[in-house]
Amino acid sequence: MIVRNAMRKFPLPALLLFSVSAWASASASDCPALAKAKLPDTTISTAVLVPAGTFNAPYGNPVAGLPEFCRVAGTIRPTSDSDIRFEVWLPASGWNEKYLGVGNGGFAGQISFDQLGTNLKRGFATAATDTGHQADGVDASWAYKHPEKIDDFGWRALHLTTENAKRLTELFYGTPAKRAYFDACSDGGREALMEAQRFPEDFDGILAGAPANNWTKLLASGAANFQMLRDPAAYISSMKLPAISEATLAACDALDGVKDGIISDPSRCHFDPAVLLCKSEDALSCLTAPQVRFLKSLYAGAPNVFPGHTPGGELGGGGWSSWILGEGPGAGAGSGFFANYFRYMVFDDPAWNPFNATVDAAVHAADEKTARALNSTDPDLRKFEARGGKLILYHGWNDPAIAPQNTIHYFASVQAKLGAGEADKFVRLYMVPGMQHCLGGPGPTVLGQFGTPATDGGIFEALEKWVETGTAPTSVIATKYKGDNPRQGVQMTRPLCPYPQVAQYKGAGDTNDASSFICR
Repeated sequence: MIVRNAMRKFPLPALLLFSVSAWASASASDCPALAKAKLPDTTISTAVLVPAGTFNAPYGNPVAGLPEFCRVAGTIRPTSDSDIRFEVWLPASGWNEKYLGVGNGGFAGQISFDQLGTNLKRGFATAATDTGHQADGVDASWAYKHPEKIDDFGWRALHLTTENAKRLTELFYGTPAKRAYFDACSDGGREALMEAQRFPEDFDGILAGAPANNWTKLLASGAANFQMLRDPAAYISSMKLPAISEATLAACDALDGVKDGIISDPSRCHFDPAVLLCKSEDALSCLTAPQVRFLKSLYAGAPNVFPGHTPGGELGGGGWSSWILGEGPGAGAGSGFFANYFRYMVFDDPAWNPFNATVDAAVHAADEKTARALNSTDPDLRKFEARGGKLILYHGWNDPAIAPQNTIHYFASVQAKLGAGEADKFVRLYMVPGMQHCLGGPGPTVLGQFGTPATDGGIFEALEKWVETGTAPTSVIATKYKGDNPRQGVQMTRPLCPYPQVAQYKGAGDTNDASSFICR
């Protein structure tokens, strides 16, 4: 009954106190009237025209440089235990006649006002949700003995927000959005695939980055890595990462024809951590035997559960030091995610201890309890394809949070289900050398995701072109800016190739220029 309630179409007579024709000449002055819109299970608390300038968000940083817009905020309660907050921002002028949804990260719990602002500046009608709870992104205590809130987070909140946003957009402008898009990464990538699989009518084009779509296995694999630290001697200090990085680059950097500190295709890299084994006493330049075993396990992943990390992504501010290693055994950011997940979503036991866990039992329990609500691994996208949907996946090869092979596995599963030729009509995958989680890293990582300033329009513009003109994307240019600041100019560009193609240096030309590479 809950699923049926979430998926139903809103009957037109129940939408408003007024008919749609009364909104045909909607203008900025009509914004407050949206407070009277009758949307199922929804209470609208705010419908105001916000002047151009800086918006002081309820939390987070102020959002500057905004055009005038109509802000609608409210709450959706499809169940007695639901409390889904959402925001819809509508440009008062200059609307591009498109809708663009905003995703979440981690365990969600917050609305991304910054991303709403970015989308608004680009002319989109846009909306976001906290997915049914208010909390920091690593906190899952809100889910403790609240299965409906887990459903809201997993699949329901975004879908209902999207339906509300589309209705409010139509009412404000007097016409529906011509196209609907979604652009998100990490948990937002999981949300993106959930939409394509469960609600294929919601979006025409979906850009899904580093999707955490195999949620139960991803977090169970964190527990498997944690098991290795039962021996404290296995822990690797982040102070040893430079030596590990130097060794991986020495083994695999030049495979694409140029040595530049980036491993373009780690799947071809055969690096053996044993080369770092200390010959005598322990030092920052080598690894002890227990550390070698731990490093091998990080690269190998959890067998039959989830793939491992890739060589080449060890260093960097968003690399292994913060996500995997932390400041001591079990202190990495990833440990907080998997521990909170099992404590509050799977076992309902705040005292659950990963050191005492059995990985196989944890995987089984996770799948039994939450796979249906959280996993978006279904490869059958025929309904999404049938209504003309287009999907672009991307993942950074240096991602320390979600193993990039996971996205390759999902892409391959879609090809296996539908046939490679059929999948090629509406799905693309781009693997991004040198990119960490969603953005950043030693390589060119600005692709046009989240509205970032891509050199040639980028991956989102390629998605729009595919949806609106039928022109399938080929290579996409990724950019690295000097100091990671577009105002300082371009440092490097590289082509991103449709998987399984890889950019290869032609043997001549500037290695910092994309034109010196070819997709092979």
